[in-house]
Amino acid sequence: MTDITLISGSTLGSAEYVAEHLAEKLEDAGFTTETFHGPELQELPQQGIWLVVTSTHGAGDLPENLQPLFDEIEEQQPDLSAVRYGAVGIGNREYDLFCGAIEKIDTLLTACGGQRIGERLEIDVLQHEIPEDPAGEWVESWKTLL
Repeated sequence: MTDITLISGSTLGSAEYVAEHLAEKLEDAGFTTETFHGPELQELPQQGIWLVVTSTHGAGDLPENLQPLFDEIEEQQPDLSAVRYGAVGIGNREYDLFCGAIEKIDTLLTACGGQRIGERLEIDVLQHEIPEDPAGEWVESWKTLL
């Protein structure tokens, strides 16, 4: 069984890179991981630990490859009370809805019974040209909460 299921949503690839970087860090720490880029709900375990990494585009919108999963969860309202999750958003603070996509996902997962582990990480690409760096620092403290 996978210890941590990573889920990424990305328009230009940055969230995918961050998810893969986090998977490496977690595996180095002894966890097993499985990474999905824009999965369907049926592909995901309905229990265990999820780590969601997504960029935001437009007016706080989810990337096209993650919108279908969001819509499925919103329509089906599955019982996610056996899911604990981490949340990492990538955005640009110049926009009004900075990291709006991860906020939407965080709210939806909580509404379906999911329990967030630790604080949500919101990475501003204007401050961090390489978003893997702050994500790598964050996951060091996040994994101690597991």
